Amino acid sequence: MIRAATVVASVLLLAFIAVPLAGLFAHLSPAQIGAGLASPVARTALRISVLTTLISLALTLALGTPLAYVLARGEFRGRTLLDAVVDLPIVVPPAVAGLALLLVFGRFGLLGPPLRALGIELSFTTAAVVMAQIFVASPFYVRAARNGFLAVDRTLEAASATLGMGPLRTFAFVTVPLAAPALLGGAVLCWARALGEFGATIMFAGNLEGISQTLPLAIYLNLENGDISIAIAISVLMIVVSMATILVVRRYERA
Repeated sequence: MIRAATVVASVLLLAFIAVPLAGLFAHLSPAQIGAGLASPVARTALRISVLTTLISLALTLALGTPLAYVLARGEFRGRTLLDAVVDLPIVVPPAVAGLALLLVFGRFGLLGPPLRALGIELSFTTAAVVMAQIFVASPFYVRAARNGFLAVDRTLEAASATLGMGPLRTFAFVTVPLAAPALLGGAVLCWARALGEFGATIMFAGNLEGISQTLPLAIYLNLENGDISIAIAISVLMIVVSMATILVVRRYERA
């Protein structure tokens, strides 16, 4: 009886998740999906998405890797609080993140006047898209990298030191390679989260075609305008990319 109830509950939840997603594929033929993705709106949004997510990923790797190492190895007061702050964007609603960015970096925000005096405008620009993506996606990489560094056998690092390798060389040639599966998995997950970002982006960067309109925002705009075929075509593309991302992350998790 318990086994049957477990199976029924599992099937119901899986069906609730899978059927709506699979239903998107049934609305258009492959030719129609291709035509939708070939539209100027979809191609422009794809270009903006690829550009911004690659930049945000590169910045996250550069800034997040040292932070993850500090969180994994550092012993200092307030580390638990710092760890919680890093994870906070994961649970904070994206709209709240977008509003927070706007109130700090926007034209009339906390840093708006001094930035404007330097000739720098961030809100409602492509740079704002990158900032929103980093805010919401970087914790996924930092968490994975932190766990990867924690899993590295520290005796191997100590052995490297006895062979004359300094801290930086040990980090680059011993620690990072050993933590590589976690780092790569976290990077892929971070990129995918940035690709799917919507709430913070529309609040802080707007929905300007060719400037800040990413793929999720293009779905929203085309659905509003009644161009449902383009919205569905982009949605199908994002489902395929998301599924591929999950499979890649699972592979690295097993490594």
